[in-house]
Amino acid sequence: MSVFAPVDSRPVKLTRVCWGVAALVMVVFVAVAVGLGTATTGDAAFRLGDQIAMVVLGGLIATAVLGFTRPRVHADLEGVRIRNVLGDKLIPWQVVRAVRLDDGAPWASLDLHDDDTIALFAVQANDGDRAVEAVLGMRALLAASREGPRT
Repeated sequence: MSVFAPVDSRPVKLTRVCWGVAALVMVVFVAVAVGLGTATTGDAAFRLGDQIAMVVLGGLIATAVLGFTRPRVHADLEGVRIRNVLGDKLIPWQVVRAVRLDDGAPWASLDLHDDDTIALFAVQANDGDRAVEAVLGMRALLAASREGPRT
């Protein structure tokens, strides 16, 4: 029996962008919080609680942005384990018809035999060769799973 390497993929460029945006959000919200402490306009007076709330709000927004770094794909001869932004799935190869990365598509996808499509957010087209290697590796695993066990 031939040995097929498992495929692990995650979005590289998207991860870098998200970390940069999250850091920028925190800097802006901390700056606003510091600015609130010195602002005195009319009857409005901002207190320490308002400043803390701004920093916490910035932290929540930054955490939401970092949620987009969560996607992962792990494929082996058993199937594909998909972790997208909001959920995890294990898809056996028996239900997969094709692994696609269409021209102009932002990410790869799995076509299932029941005409459903599952997005693979971890395989981003803008990652270039990494995405192509991941798709080719998953296609090889899909083909190997269709061959069945060799005796």
